[in-house]
Amino acid sequence: MEKNNETEKIIKKLGSLGELTVVKSDTDLNTETGVRREAQVESQEQSNINNMTINIERKIEININKRISDMIWLMDGRLIIVEWWNKVNLLTPDGKLLKKLPIPGQAFSVTQINEDTIAVTYPDENAIKIFNMENETVTKVITLDTYCYGLSSSDDSLVVGLIDDEIRIIDLEGNTLKSIRVECESNLLHLVYCNDKVIYSDYYGKAVYCVDGSGKQIWQYTQDLSEPRGLCTDTYGNIIVADQNSHRIIVISKDGKESKVLLSDGLGYPKFICLKHCESSGFIGDGYGRNLTKFNFLI
Repeated sequence: MEKNNETEKIIKKLGSLGELTVVKSDTDLNTETGVRREAQVESQEQSNINNMTINIERKIEININKRISDMIWLMDGRLIIVEWWNKVNLLTPDGKLLKKLPIPGQAFSVTQINEDTIAVTYPDENAIKIFNMENETVTKVITLDTYCYGLSSSDDSLVVGLIDDEIRIIDLEGNTLKSIRVECESNLLHLVYCNDKVIYSDYYGKAVYCVDGSGKQIWQYTQDLSEPRGLCTDTYGNIIVADQNSHRIIVISKDGKESKVLLSDGLGYPKFICLKHCESSGFIGDGYGRNLTKFNFLI
């Protein structure tokens, strides 16, 4: 800054240019990089699920023709489909195979941490592998003490299902944040973490459960389920479930008190359902790697 003598002379002649008051206040700045933004869900009013309907946009043949264990819709529009204890496939938004990601081992479940990073469980290695999509490299391997199956993420933490009796919340370094003991008749293959609650499906027990961070059961849903498998949450916190053997898609309100069958025709054993981040469109997939059904929610 350079002093200007001419300006000083003008100020002396004027006497004053007025008063300047500075008010200081503290502001919380919160930046988010995770796939699920819990604050966004909290800010939304609860939707009336009775008004929800599904519009089928189209069906896509993917012809992987192998047993599938998980699928997600990435933030950039591409899809990831995991073969059962096998390879991780990257697909275009219209279902065409781009490549098999170079991650060694037998994969099972996948979740997206941020725009460039995914995490994948490897049950036979008791491990979660963090993979950078841009560089196509495994950046970290988190080793656990037992088999790990279902996987979800929120901000900078991962939620993983361990066999059939524990859901563990860990940070991205592998440190345990919470250990939640649960009862489940089947292995914990499908779960989702939302607003400090974990929702998981029990396909043998024909139920969907919601528990808090201490393991306390908030609600359970057992109405007319035949084999609940994959699930996801919408922006209101409602839970969308693929009930495989009844060929139906069911929505459960976030408090577990209400439900509605959204789709019951034209689906062949739906096993997975995923939504695009912060949007009302998604994909339904079967367990055999044959078809995807693209849909939109109407509320």
